[in-house]
This record gives sequence, C-alpha cells and structure tokens, in this order.
Amino acid sequence: MVDALNHFYFLIDGLLIVFYRFTDIAIVDYMIGTFCLSMIAVVLGEFTVSIALKFNKKYIGQLSEKMNRKESMAIAAYEKGDMDGYKALNKQASDAWGKKFFTMMGHSAAILWPIPFALGWMQTRFQGVDFEISFPFSLVMDSVGYTFSFSPSIY
Repeated sequence: MVDALNHFYFLIDGLLIVFYRFTDIAIVDYMIGTFCLSMIAVVLGEFTVSIALKFNKKYIGQLSEKMNRKESMAIAAYEKGDMDGYKALNKQASDAWGKKFFTMMGHSAAILWPIPFALGWMQTRFQGVDFEISFPFSLVMDSVGYTFSFSPSIY
C-alpha cells in the first residue's frame, strides 16, 4: 500500500509542484502552492459529495417524505387524543430524521477525503521544513510544520 501511495505521489508531483514555482520568493511560492493545493482538495471533495448526493437523492427524498408524513400523522393522532398512536408515529418520524441526519453527516465528512492525500504529498516535499512562529505563540512552541500551514488555507 505504501508503494502504491508513493507511486501516486510521484505521478502527481509534476502537476502539483507547478503551483509552488510561480515566483522566485520561496515563502510566497509556498503559500501560493499550498493555497492552490488546498483549493484542489476542496474542489475534489465538493465534486465527490455532489456525485454522492446525486446518487442518493432518491433515498434522501424518501427519508424526508417519510419523516414529514409520520410527523403529520403524529400531530393528527395527538390532536385526536391518541397518545399511544402519537408516541409510535413520533418515534417513527424521529427514526427517519436520524437516518437522514446521519446520511447527511456522512456526506459532509466525505468532503474531507482529499486532505490526507494532499498532506501525504506535502510530506514528500516539505517534511522537515519548519516555520518559526512569533510571540506569544512561541511560548508554547518554536516552530510549526507544513500541516499547520495547510490547515488554515482550506477554510
């Protein structure tokens, strides 16, 4: 598996390193390249989620419809005074809501899948490069690595 990842990083290296060579100022090139790399990761993640949502649209729609239908039926049962029916229907509506919620949470987490690959490639290029940090953060640590510089650029 490690050999496959190293081969993958070698294949994409020529494409990604271009973003790190716009100027002859090392720190500026690093920031531009890291910003571009993080944008590529965001676009890949968003594209993946949009495909997943497209394939799951019917299922998510069914969950929404079931949730709304059971909720309406529960309200009607409550208004009629049928507390047992209300509780049963409300539980079914809550179950449908939970399934939809966790389905959408899974889709949200799917946005993040490119980040470990981007950081893995950065490790092959920038492992050992440290950035000094200034006061008051220097009281905690003297420097940070490439992972710290990648993280803020994805937001």
